[in-house]
Amino acid sequence: MCKTKPARGKGYTSRASCITSILMNDIEAKVNLDKWAFCTCVVKDYLQAILPGWKIHLLPIEGVQFSSASNNMYPMAILDTNPVFPHPAGSVRMKTKIVVMDNCTSQHIIIGNYYLNIYGIDINNHKD
Repeated sequence: MCKTKPARGKGYTSRASCITSILMNDIEAKVNLDKWAFCTCVVKDYLQAILPGWKIHLLPIEGVQFSSASNNMYPMAILDTNPVFPHPAGSVRMKTKIVVMDNCTSQHIIIGNYYLNIYGIDINNHKD
């Protein structure tokens, strides 16, 4: 079962980012909720590990350039998926398009500010 908050000592937070878990096709996947990220993306190697049949769900991508703070990123395609973001008050099924990257160094899915805003996901742990 997917945990909705990290166990004591396992909360990886850095600046405005937070690593947690979602469910993709009933498989637990690590995600980085990054409000500074422009797009939602994943490296192909991590996607292969959590979703072996991912290549049949791809949409084409052309003429788009991506870069991280340190290097260029090469998009392969777009994955149209509906991951579940578990929460004790009620889980959220997110309709997302994830850019599959060929050379990203991240070992988890990065959920960017677009989906964080649309689904009202608060990574700053506000109590209001």
